[in-house]
Amino acid sequence: MKTMTVGDFKSRFSEALDAVRDGETIVVSYGRNHRKVAAMVPYSELKPRKKRPLGLLQSTTRVTFGRDFALTDDEFLKA
Repeated sequence: MKTMTVGDFKSRFSEALDAVRDGETIVVSYGRNHRKVAAMVPYSELKPRKKRPLGLLQSTTRVTFGRDFALTDDEFLKA
């Protein structure tokens, strides 16, 4: 894993992209304290998100409202 400052990353972006293409991870640091703010990783290392089935929590809870329940738009926006 290689760490680069923002300025270094901007000036050597093509080199960083080549390194990532070769499988290396580049971490970008920012500011005086070199706080790590981003990472550029090879696309092949990203894990695809699993799709959640619709209705996963169906029939697990129940909500009822009383007949006298009323909420104006203004009350809703203030909440």
